[in-house]
Amino acid sequence: MKKYNIFDEIPIDKSEEKFFEIFKNEKIKIEKIVSNGQNSPENFWYEQEQSEYILLLEGFAILEFGDFEVELKKGDCLNIKAMQKHRVKFTSQTEPTIWFTVFY
Repeated sequence: MKKYNIFDEIPIDKSEEKFFEIFKNEKIKIEKIVSNGQNSPENFWYEQEQSEYILLLEGFAILEFGDFEVELKKGDCLNIKAMQKHRVKFTSQTEPTIWFTVFY
């Protein structure tokens, strides 16, 4: 058994997002993602084979889903169905945005 603090290792890196795998097996993957102003490249869309549950632990983000957007602030949760087209439109530029994600 390994203890893990989700708020350990919060890098400030404006050049790229940082991904930390917390747990993975054949059915689920749990990650912490730290964004510092990053967003999806223009015309890039995620269409993942797994559903994704998101909990925003810190910061602010805007996710775009084709014809609508969802603003996320600290404590907000969102479930994205498998193959649902989406992209990261915005993440906080003045503080880290910390995502807790479960792919299932």
